Amino acid sequence: MSESGGGARRGHDHDHDHGQEVTAGNERRMRFVFAFTAIYAVVQALGGWFSGSLALIADSGHMVSDAAALLLALIAYRVARRPADSTRTYGFHRVRVLAALANGGSLLLLVAWIVWEAIGRINAPHEVLAGPMLIVATIGLVVNLAGAWILSRGNKGDSNLKGAFLHVVGDLLGSVGAIAAAIGIMLTGWTLLDPILSVLVAGLVVRSAWSLVRDSLRVLLQAVPRGVDARKAEAELVELAEIDNAGHFHAWTLTDDTVVATVHVTPASGIDPLLLPDLVSKWLKARYDIDHVTVQVDRPGTLWTAEL
Repeated sequence: MSESGGGARRGHDHDHDHGQEVTAGNERRMRFVFAFTAIYAVVQALGGWFSGSLALIADSGHMVSDAAALLLALIAYRVARRPADSTRTYGFHRVRVLAALANGGSLLLLVAWIVWEAIGRINAPHEVLAGPMLIVATIGLVVNLAGAWILSRGNKGDSNLKGAFLHVVGDLLGSVGAIAAAIGIMLTGWTLLDPILSVLVAGLVVRSAWSLVRDSLRVLLQAVPRGVDARKAEAELVELAEIDNAGHFHAWTLTDDTVVATVHVTPASGIDPLLLPDLVSKWLKARYDIDHVTVQVDRPGTLWTAEL
């Protein structure tokens, strides 16, 4: 953003560390859940092989993909911890947003695979050994409940942690569906329950996955955060007695819940231009909860000649 010449200009920011802190607690929770998921994926694969259950073997592949997603999230935490430098002044915090996007995308791919497999099994039913399936699925439910509980106690504003949590919830729902299918098959002998319940579980997962992808894309495309209207914010700034005009308001989410904004203003008659940066920053913080604001003060009549 270029500045108009001759006006009083002053950037205002609360500090130079624009990124949200990568908490050790979130990373530790992710490590525990990764270990649980990876170990159970092996247990489930062995159980599927022992019982001859293709459903369990397929779900073990699901768990392997989730373990890989959790590993990606852990790597993202490590990269995000690196400090900002002269070429990456915001640091590496958006790596967590990229990891969240990858997790959401992989969930959507997984849902597509589950639906494809379910259609195949409806057309050509497979024999399912309900007893071993019930035992392994119950173990999986316990493991996933523990993982979901551990992740739910972390920072709710961390999109990377949210992505991992959604993967675990997807596994949890899969375990519930497998238990229901196993019990149903034991009672009725109807093996089509397995693929039908798989599709129902996939429908529950896709909503959360799409929400994660959508929110991650909003951050990466630097869309205005939810609850902020750029034109309305400019109009409200002009209503302040100290400001004659306002324009070129831009706001975007840096990562998770850290919001950054820039705006041009011109002072009202008789107002000291040096007072405006602090005034505007405090007002935007109170009105829209924007953390970091850069304010450019232009001479009256020159604001609209500034380039975006």
